[in-house]
Amino acid sequence: MTQTMQSRPEGDTNAPAETRGFVFNQTMLRIKDPERSLSFYQNVLGMTLVKEIPFPEMDFTLYFLGYVLPQDNLPADAAGRLEFAFGQPAMLELTHNHGTENEPGEPYHDGNSEPRGFGHIGIAVPDVDAACARFERMGVEFVKRPDDGKMKGLAFIKDPDGYWIEILNPANSAQISG
Repeated sequence: MTQTMQSRPEGDTNAPAETRGFVFNQTMLRIKDPERSLSFYQNVLGMTLVKEIPFPEMDFTLYFLGYVLPQDNLPADAAGRLEFAFGQPAMLELTHNHGTENEPGEPYHDGNSEPRGFGHIGIAVPDVDAACARFERMGVEFVKRPDDGKMKGLAFIKDPDGYWIEILNPANSAQISG
């Protein structure tokens, strides 16, 4: 950024007029094996694979997932699903660099060990305890259970690549953060 500007106070919705219509669309995570990651995000977290975009000439594939309800009218055609994926807020983009599934170990850093960087994504659920009981039955790895530590009522789980996922209930957030 070439200019130094002051930040706006919390709750100030007077964004620059030129930014109206901007939407936070996606967060990208690099994954080792699309089969295990897609299964996790679709079956454990209940996301919908909205669009798969292969780039065979560049040896990678993108997978766009999100929470889509039947009434959202996900387009049936590929072009419509592509536009839908790039127009929704809070999509998860999984990037698979071809060949990483055959490498030993985990090729990507989760950001939660040194050097720290990326931290986690967050999923809001209606009932943290019920969601975590389900995750437990499914064999999901926990970083933190709802009753662990000082911050009660939220949990952290890991996806197959070791990325942390916060599980929270928005109605309980005031109790957690004070």
